[in-house]
Amino acid sequence: MTVSARTMAAATPADRDRYVDLLRVASLGTVITGHWLMAAVGGDGIGNLLALVPALQVLTWGLQVMPVFFFVGGFSHALSYRSLARRTEGPVYAAFLRARLRRLLRPTLVFVLVWAAVALAVQLAGRGDGTLTGAALRLVTQPLWFIGIYLAMVALTPPLLRLHERHGWAAFAALAGAAALVDVLRFALGVPYVEFLNFALVWLAVHQLGFLRADARIRRPAALAAAGLAGAALLVAFGPYPLSMVGMPGEKVSNMAPPTLALLCHGLWLVGAVQLAARPAAARLARPRVWRAVVAANGVAMTAFLWHLTAMLAVYGAQLALGVDLPEPATAAWWAQVPVRILAAAALTGVLVALLRRFEAPAPAGPAAPAGAAAGPVAAFGITLCLLGVLGLSMTGLGGLLDGHSATLVALPVTAPAAIAMALGGAWLVERSAPARRVRLRG
Repeated sequence: MTVSARTMAAATPADRDRYVDLLRVASLGTVITGHWLMAAVGGDGIGNLLALVPALQVLTWGLQVMPVFFFVGGFSHALSYRSLARRTEGPVYAAFLRARLRRLLRPTLVFVLVWAAVALAVQLAGRGDGTLTGAALRLVTQPLWFIGIYLAMVALTPPLLRLHERHGWAAFAALAGAAALVDVLRFALGVPYVEFLNFALVWLAVHQLGFLRADARIRRPAALAAAGLAGAALLVAFGPYPLSMVGMPGEKVSNMAPPTLALLCHGLWLVGAVQLAARPAAARLARPRVWRAVVAANGVAMTAFLWHLTAMLAVYGAQLALGVDLPEPATAAWWAQVPVRILAAAALTGVLVALLRRFEAPAPAGPAAPAGAAAGPVAAFGITLCLLGVLGLSMTGLGGLLDGHSATLVALPVTAPAAIAMALGGAWLVERSAPARRVRLRG
């Protein structure tokens, strides 16, 4: 049975941090809108607006808000794990993974399977090489990188939370220092492949800031924001770091893939800024109508994120099917169409959310049950398989589903079918690792 947003909002505990829920929705909403704006589709295929108009890259310093989502994740994971540990006897790791991942993996795997079926049908029909079709099959899975990294954050929450409880800010400083060392080894000493360590170190450091917020230890957000902004500005001005906080096609160095120290400083600036806005936002979130809207949006945020590129590509496809000319990106005619395209993409995303939201619906609440001794290792192996599969699929895309197209993941080639199999198998292991009795967690 699906619980309405009105009922959930009315049942909200008085001590719930509503601002965190707002940040989760706002960060994903900003990413979705940014993707709709950045995708510059014209007669020559799909380009990047920020590459066509470099002056707009400075906007990424405010609109690249993925660090906020990982920060919110750290906060929620800390509260959830502690809540489960208080109420469960014996090992809690498998139960924690299973409870945290159900609402994330179910909509993700549905998305993967639906698009795999579409890609298979398109390629069997011999139409997978079209300009827009081929680009769509490559592009639509790229945002899955974020889910793969987020799975790693969930998996590493228990040990990193213990590290935080012992050392506090020093634990964050250690991760940030390691990320800085990686950049020194990369840029100053030319050590090959070392930069890939920062996929973990940078995002784990931002995630660790969420632990600090959970314990009310971010007491000077203005200083944090100023230090992060100054650090990012200095690194971009005097270092090898590009201006854009998102990846640009053809650039030798990206701040995003792999993440750099400049992106970590950017994350510090964003975390400090959103912390400064917490008190005024809390007053507005106390209003029933505002809070109901946030609850409703949170219930479908992941589904909207997964399908927003599908909606955007469908809008462009409809234009082509109707014989509407696609103006050259960044021209006056292209900008004139932007509001219409975004409204159409938003409407179509709403339709897809209405059809698929049930896969994101939370499971009914119930008491936690202790897991067996082998549950933890099984769950750990499962989530590792799952995150590798999701990351692999974000790299390979679905364009080469039948021809063995592969991408290199952790020094090993992986194909799209293999990535899908790993994601499905890993999700099954996580689901089976803990008892069937469901757990509802705070945060």
